[in-house]
Amino acid sequence: MKRTIIDPSQLELNDKVVAIKRVSKTVKGGRTMRFSALVVVGDGNGHVGAGLGKAGEVPEAIRKGKEAATKNLVEIPVDENNSIPHDFVGKFGSASVLLKRAPEGTGVIAGGPARSVLELAGIKNIRTKSLGSNNKTNVVLATIEGLCQLKTPEEVAKLRGKSVEEILG
Repeated sequence: MKRTIIDPSQLELNDKVVAIKRVSKTVKGGRTMRFSALVVVGDGNGHVGAGLGKAGEVPEAIRKGKEAATKNLVEIPVDENNSIPHDFVGKFGSASVLLKRAPEGTGVIAGGPARSVLELAGIKNIRTKSLGSNNKTNVVLATIEGLCQLKTPEEVAKLRGKSVEEILG
């Protein structure tokens, strides 16, 4: 897994709140309510990250989630028709997301959590299918995990000690 650390100050980041849920902790005096926010940030040009923020108020939880997401930015390869280099299955926990490359004009065919990650990453043509768990947090993290593990033809050629033409056939 190649997670490169990216300086978020150089990027023009957009954010999207994927999920807000009310969570509670039972203490001696009763229950304390808080809010948990799952936020995805990306620049639409191959950089994307996700973060979870928790606070007493919703706006504060979103702010914390945004900060956490900018710390977890990853770079992903995008090919010439704004798709991914090859098909892959990203896994996180019991959630799996099948990522399939698509030709120009297909658009983003994906469910809610995976769609927000792909749109903010700058991928315009892709087909996905969420397999296993449909927990929003795990689906987002499985999508990012799958995108991280993608390799460009140049990287594969370098690993195998071959030319790009030999790899692509």
